[in-house]
Amino acid sequence: MKKQVFIAGPIIGMEKQQDFRKTITDIVERIGLQIIDPWKRERVLFNGTEDCWWDKVPTFDFVQRDLDDADRCDIMVVYLPILSAGACMEMFYAKRKGKRIIVVSPIKCLSPWIVFHSDRIIKSFDELEGALKEFL
Repeated sequence: MKKQVFIAGPIIGMEKQQDFRKTITDIVERIGLQIIDPWKRERVLFNGTEDCWWDKVPTFDFVQRDLDDADRCDIMVVYLPILSAGACMEMFYAKRKGKRIIVVSPIKCLSPWIVFHSDRIIKSFDELEGALKEFL
């Protein structure tokens, strides 16, 4: 069975800037891994016009589905162009479950919490293929 890679990254405030998911997916699939992208499921909840649309999402089901996805993955790629509570919580959970964590972030000084829960930190997607191959 192919190893599975979960994409974690900011959604709130970046709903219309999710192109990073295609970039990650292309790299992951090029090296023969399978992608788990919760945005494929969650984007149907976002219609692009409502403020605080997250308030209408059933919290328990929403979070539990993401945790279930994290349980199924082998590697989590966490994209942090900005800090994201959800992505950091997914990363914390996955690391505690023994998953490998790759953080992609241009942020100069990442929190010690992020550093501690990462197996590899890279600055750009140009380094992602090599980082993923380290865990195969």
